[in-house]
Amino acid sequence: MSAITAQDINKLRQATGAGMMDCRKALTETNGDFEAAIDWLRKQGQKVAAKRSDREAKEGVIIAQTSADNKTGFVVCISCETDFVSKNADFVSFAQSIAAAAVANNVKSAEELNEVSVNGAKVSDLINDKLASIGEKIGIAKFERVDAPYVASYIHGAYRMGVLVALTSANAELGKDLAMQIAAMNPVAVDPESVPAETVERERAIIIDTMKADPKMAGKPEDMIAKIAEGKIGAFFKEQTLLAQAFVKDGSKSVGEYIKSVDGAIKVTEFKRVALG
Repeated sequence: MSAITAQDINKLRQATGAGMMDCRKALTETNGDFEAAIDWLRKQGQKVAAKRSDREAKEGVIIAQTSADNKTGFVVCISCETDFVSKNADFVSFAQSIAAAAVANNVKSAEELNEVSVNGAKVSDLINDKLASIGEKIGIAKFERVDAPYVASYIHGAYRMGVLVALTSANAELGKDLAMQIAAMNPVAVDPESVPAETVERERAIIIDTMKADPKMAGKPEDMIAKIAEGKIGAFFKEQTLLAQAFVKDGSKSVGEYIKSVDGAIKVTEFKRVALG
């Protein structure tokens, strides 16, 4: 196993909010496996920060935008190294121009976006020019696309988060409310059926291992532990899936109930949420 570095420990601290010594022990116990170290911390009863490391960049500008007909949405994150640059109006304008190029050229990926032209110059060349002028590493850090009969977009927190929500029919107000819900509550999926099986199994394993380590559960039969675990999985779905969450603008109803109160025929098919770390 390679040595655990200070950078490894700091990365785990940033992702979880756990203490330095706990992060060191977690990485040591899991042979440096970052995701396993997060699970190890959770099994020790630590309340790990719910960050999605695969969707985050440290600094930059995030633009969420839709096509004119609202049938396609794009989220583009142009990353940089410092908030001094990310808050600069010129850099924000630069990010907006790249997002506009994504919409105008109907691109499917970050790689394709790098190849399109803005005022006669390729996006990749514009990025290199910007890098040279500001002296920081920049690039297209994240790219997401959603296609649906209606897509709502939302930018939150001075370009630090972008959300897309796909609906089966148009309703601008509903789309905005749902996008704000997703921004605030960070669900993992639309509904329990949409949660990846590996995510459910990972959560179940953590719950069971945590209960088995609890002295109060010593000697309890396996079937009892399994039954309790399923109840906790149900609570996980309620807290972490969009339609089951309490609606932030009216906690007396779930998001699913709110949608039905607006238009029972409208369905949420998917969403994307991209945030800076």
